[in-house]
Amino acid sequence: MTDIEIPLGKRTPQFRFFEILPAALSYGAIILLVVMSLLNPLAAAIFVLLLVIIMFVKAVAMAYRTIQGYIVYRKTQKVNWARRLAELENPAKFVSRYQNPSKSVRREYGVEQHRLNLAHISEISGEFPKPSQIYHAVFVFIYKENYDVVAPTIEALLGSDYDPKRIYLILAYEQRGGAAAQDTVDQLMRQYRGKFRDIVAYQHPDNLPDEVAGKGPNATYAGRKFASYVKKRKIDPNQVIVTTLDADNRVDPKYLPYLTYEWIVTPNRQRVSFQPICLFTNNIWDVPAPMRVVATGNSFWNVISSMRPHLLRNFASHAQGLSALIGMDFWSKRTIVEDGHQYWRSYFYFDGDYSVVPLRISIGQDAVLSDTYLKSLKAQFIQVRRWAYGASDVAYVAKNLWRRDRTTKFLPTLARFWRLLDSHVTQAIIAPIVAFGGWLPLLINPDAQLNYYAHELPMVVGSIQQVAMVGLLITLFTSLAMLPPRPQRYRKGKHVLMVLQWVLMPVTSLAYASASAYYSQTRLLLARYFTVFETTEKNIIRK
Repeated sequence: MTDIEIPLGKRTPQFRFFEILPAALSYGAIILLVVMSLLNPLAAAIFVLLLVIIMFVKAVAMAYRTIQGYIVYRKTQKVNWARRLAELENPAKFVSRYQNPSKSVRREYGVEQHRLNLAHISEISGEFPKPSQIYHAVFVFIYKENYDVVAPTIEALLGSDYDPKRIYLILAYEQRGGAAAQDTVDQLMRQYRGKFRDIVAYQHPDNLPDEVAGKGPNATYAGRKFASYVKKRKIDPNQVIVTTLDADNRVDPKYLPYLTYEWIVTPNRQRVSFQPICLFTNNIWDVPAPMRVVATGNSFWNVISSMRPHLLRNFASHAQGLSALIGMDFWSKRTIVEDGHQYWRSYFYFDGDYSVVPLRISIGQDAVLSDTYLKSLKAQFIQVRRWAYGASDVAYVAKNLWRRDRTTKFLPTLARFWRLLDSHVTQAIIAPIVAFGGWLPLLINPDAQLNYYAHELPMVVGSIQQVAMVGLLITLFTSLAMLPPRPQRYRKGKHVLMVLQWVLMPVTSLAYASASAYYSQTRLLLARYFTVFETTEKNIIRK
């Protein structure tokens, strides 16, 4: 088994090389374009065109995946997962129902796969747990959030199409959250005691050794405490599914029965995690336009990712077996991006025999909203730069890829490493190159004005961008369809703003996606590591 911990303190020269690599490539691409514009405008034009064409192809693919993902998401929402789950209790009894199903049953999404699952489980039932044997442990992480933020998260669990008496609710809160966190937890414990199988609260002490100040240490501390709780009560950890939720998360009513169903029908269930679609839509009507564009873009990326299981990674809320988590000692305590890092931690713990199963159902989250417009702009950048700090995983994966005692297959791991590196470099360079690359040869090399290729480049790039606008229109109309109901405090004209906001996309791509990537990669370049998880302000508007 591979050592799955992130190094602390001084890194090895090899590790430092790969920490520097994302920034070196991201800055190198811009420097290369400038040098080529000075020395060879034709080479610069070809370089820009190649990148723009690659992004155009990706934009077409993303538009297709957006439509596909939205359709599947809507179909999944209509499935009666509670009924399907109940049928797994005695699958042999219900197989015949799907041999010659009615027209209404045939229209259900995934009905043929459900029939195959029933038939398969009825034949070798001993290898599959029954729904009545499964329990859920839902971890809700609290820092300084007040009762009004956390209570709707718990109410959403109680509103699930699932028996709350099969749910253990764990309130994992921070000592550094002070009296506010303690007051919130005390109020929640009083309000919801007796409504679940059990509700427990674990306070993560401040300043423990070998930890960053982040969610990962809090989660691991609570996980270890809950593991002791389970052992003391002789609960089989193989039958417990752990879901992690931030304080502002709202599970879809069908999330728990859907998750339980997929858990049961997945043979290798301890070596997978389950990833729902995280949608930043809870307060989408309330936040300023730039925040709406960023939130909607991230929501759609999660929809698209759900349609590409081989590329899917853990993000924000996800679920994993308690037994597997105990084996790997839960989450990393040494990174502020514990969700994305959990994929790599699990991948190397299981020697490459690990995957992520998409759950095409939503968990709603709040978009960024602070007290003022300027504070909201700043808070949004803090959030996306934390996500961009996932570039720190490049060195972690490289360390395990190139080690002599590697326990994972080389080529599959190399492919994953390349996609990881490419994603972070692409996030940094694409927006500025698409925005300014076409004009750069003309701007910095006056002689290039006599060069046909440099002169025509802006028009060619502009033409490609105009065609790519089709993808933006698809995103625009799909985003309108996925909006939650408009609060009564807003007039119908608010929908117009939801359309007009997309003119900000080039600005948000530069100011948030690209700038945050460069910022985080520069921190890695200079070995100025993030050691504090900066929480995101997500205020609530009640009128």
